[in-house]
Amino acid sequence: MVQRTGNAILGRVPTEHEEQREFVSWFRKNHPGVRIFAIPNGGARNIATASKLKVEGVSRGVPDLYIPAWNCWVEMKRQKGGRVDEDQKDWHAYLLGIGHQVIVGKGAHDAAQQVLSMGKNDAAK
Repeated sequence: MVQRTGNAILGRVPTEHEEQREFVSWFRKNHPGVRIFAIPNGGARNIATASKLKVEGVSRGVPDLYIPAWNCWVEMKRQKGGRVDEDQKDWHAYLLGIGHQVIVGKGAHDAAQQVLSMGKNDAAK
């Protein structure tokens, strides 16, 4: 399963970045023929960069990761304290409405469990 970083040992809840990194690493190891990529929507940016990205199509609330072969979007959250905001809920409803799958992973382990429960274990798919 997903390997835990040393953060849990230190009593610190891993960041969303750390959870996403662990999940992507697990996914690529366990599904080498299936592509996954990040949607760089978050993060602090100066106003000029934010404005440029907005007109290029960056949209608040789009999930963090996409698995094209499975039409599956993954929203990563921390194990504890992460929540889905209104923009994200709107995107999730839209994506589900057009037939895509959406996973909200409360940490890397939870996201991996949800992928496994989808029955998408054929790495060649």
